[in-house]
Amino acid sequence: MKNPVFTGAAVAIITPMYEDGSINFDELGRIIEDQIARGTDAIVICGTTGECSTMTDEEQLAAIKFTVETVNHRVPVIAGAGSNDTDHGCALAAKSAACGADALLLVTPYYNKTTQAGLVAHFTAMAEAGGIPVILYNVPSRTGLNITPETALELSRNPLINGIKEASGNISQVAKIAQLCGDELNIYSGNDDQVVPLLSLGGKGVISVVSNVKPELVHNCCKAWFEGDTKTACKLQLEILPLADALFCEVNPIPVKYAMNVLGWEAGPCRLPLVEPSDAHKEKIEQALEAEGLIQE
Repeated sequence: MKNPVFTGAAVAIITPMYEDGSINFDELGRIIEDQIARGTDAIVICGTTGECSTMTDEEQLAAIKFTVETVNHRVPVIAGAGSNDTDHGCALAAKSAACGADALLLVTPYYNKTTQAGLVAHFTAMAEAGGIPVILYNVPSRTGLNITPETALELSRNPLINGIKEASGNISQVAKIAQLCGDELNIYSGNDDQVVPLLSLGGKGVISVVSNVKPELVHNCCKAWFEGDTKTACKLQLEILPLADALFCEVNPIPVKYAMNVLGWEAGPCRLPLVEPSDAHKEKIEQALEAEGLIQE
């Protein structure tokens, strides 16, 4: 049995930026403090939502180090350190671990992709380079590559590979992973609209975009489930849905960064090629925030 890196709701935290695109570390610190105060169970820095794909290695490592130091062991810090270049990924994994991260989030190789055998070799090399627990990140809608349940089983035999963030949206696949891997691979939902379904299959929590705007809601959904209050957990899952729908009305993190700005945070712009949401989507995001009581008249 592998102890999970975290249980509950981890925020896939945004990276606030100034208008020139540089990282706003002061605001990142304020957001981290607010997240911890409002019940977030772990912080994922430099994931998809954190715009790691347009960061230099130096920026990425600076953001990880800053987050580790700011959090100061109050909750686990999980560092996005994946790459489609295994050598580059190994270097990032080692440096992220040296920054003090508690675990690594490693995405499947994108664009060049690989075979399932290649995935085993790729993740094994990066896990060994990092030397700390790894959460695999399966998001085929972005990478064009799926981790099959059988590959998840093979990878779960590595003591460093602790979990999987499942964002395939395929509940049947998640069930098969749970059946094959049991306690040797901790499953986390990568989709805010599927938290309770994955928990019902033995999942340990979610890596959440919605938690950026209302961390207590996602935390309480998971907490209710683990306390055996399935009725409340299901009720909160349904409450999450309109926010999740609004925050994914355009490619992540365009909507959530806009939402954070609306809520008074200095989230700043996304880096190109990501641009502001359309006016219609801005209205949709604002309506969802207002309906959830996050915008005060």
